[in-house]
Amino acid sequence: MEPFIKIATLLPWIDWVAVVIFFGGWAGYAWFARHRANKHPSILAATNRIRREWMRQSTYRDVRVIDGVIIQNLSTSPSFFASTTILIIGGLLAILGTTEKTTELVRELPFAARTSVLVFDLKLVLMLVVFVYAFFRFTWSMRQYTFGALLIGSAPEAKQFEVMGADADDKRAAFAMKSGKVLGLAAETFNDGLRAYYFAFAAIGWFFSPVVFMVATLVVIYVLYQREFHSDVLEGLNA
Repeated sequence: MEPFIKIATLLPWIDWVAVVIFFGGWAGYAWFARHRANKHPSILAATNRIRREWMRQSTYRDVRVIDGVIIQNLSTSPSFFASTTILIIGGLLAILGTTEKTTELVRELPFAARTSVLVFDLKLVLMLVVFVYAFFRFTWSMRQYTFGALLIGSAPEAKQFEVMGADADDKRAAFAMKSGKVLGLAAETFNDGLRAYYFAFAAIGWFFSPVVFMVATLVVIYVLYQREFHSDVLEGLNA
């Protein structure tokens, strides 16, 4: 019990409240967005519908070069962010090695909170946790896009579907559902990584004060909600 008490006394109570709001808001919004999409259209749900239609249309093409190109283009985004995240993680680890000098530099910034070296390290560790999580989500998204490319490559040719006769439409729908789901999961995983980047900006607020940290977390949640459920892009996708 003593170690937990020592850990709890490292930070003032308001900092612990800010950390709880940060992780609670992040996990809570992810849960909310996933379940809200079942009742209210979201960008992810709208694009998943388009992905299934895209996969269904691919069954009418004998040559699916265009589908392979699209998959490759889609996978470049998580690849780029994964590479960028590695650089960010490396930079944060480098800062951890020179914490005392960095702390002195931060103290010169206006409105920045004056904290001990240990507390400053904890703030950097929080940033590391966020970006490590983002890295794992981006790399998993890349692999899922690879699985989607394999499904497209293994799909029967258009002539083979036509030979099936009355069962052709059912087979096309089954293929579109399966491959569309895999591509949808890849997009959802990529979305998780991007969401981590948004919350990383909120985590920067902790270097100024726990109040700024809490406000920034709530602002990020509001921005994410507006973009996923009330954006002009969503209206255009559902038109």
